[in-house]
Amino acid sequence: MAEKSDTRGEIFVVDDDPAVRETLSLVLSAGGYKVICFADGAALLAVARTRTPSCILLDVHIPGASGLDILKELHGEDYPAPIFMISGQGDIAMAVSAIKNGALDFIEKPFRGSEIVGRLDEAIEAYERRQAESTTSKIASLHFPGREPLTRREREVLEQFASGASNKEAGRHLGISPRTIEDHRANIMKKLGARNAADLIRIVMTAPRAS
Repeated sequence: MAEKSDTRGEIFVVDDDPAVRETLSLVLSAGGYKVICFADGAALLAVARTRTPSCILLDVHIPGASGLDILKELHGEDYPAPIFMISGQGDIAMAVSAIKNGALDFIEKPFRGSEIVGRLDEAIEAYERRQAESTTSKIASLHFPGREPLTRREREVLEQFASGASNKEAGRHLGISPRTIEDHRANIMKKLGARNAADLIRIVMTAPRAS
């Protein structure tokens, strides 16, 4: 196995639990990343506005403004780095809400260090790959009159389905879990008024391009 570079980029970790910060710092440092930890959202915002990490791990429950509030402050998917939410098993509904507000995915506690490094590797690589690809895709230029607008990430997921990708394949390409893909798909179908997958494809095929 090739030796990992020590310049893979920075990861910001936001969690008020010192044990979680220490564990993630050790695991991610061993994975080749430089880790900067924050105990609350205000400290993160002060740094995140002046420099961009490779990725942010943001706990749902932190002192002061919640993780969801901080996510909105960073404008979710418009922030130039993927943001993962850290959530306990009882926070799944909140984690799904975070995804709708632009979080890339969520990581459940308790977590296994090796799995986190693998997931972040995939997510960061997929994010960088998409940034390098042309943004003038067919889906990006489609207009759905009278419907609630899709977010950029929802359009990316829709493009995967329109090309025939499964949840697993779409997740691999976008660097997120199949379950999160399914959440996006359900939201897309609701927004576009699609009854099923075939109906969704029909809507895409007949949608006019935005002028």
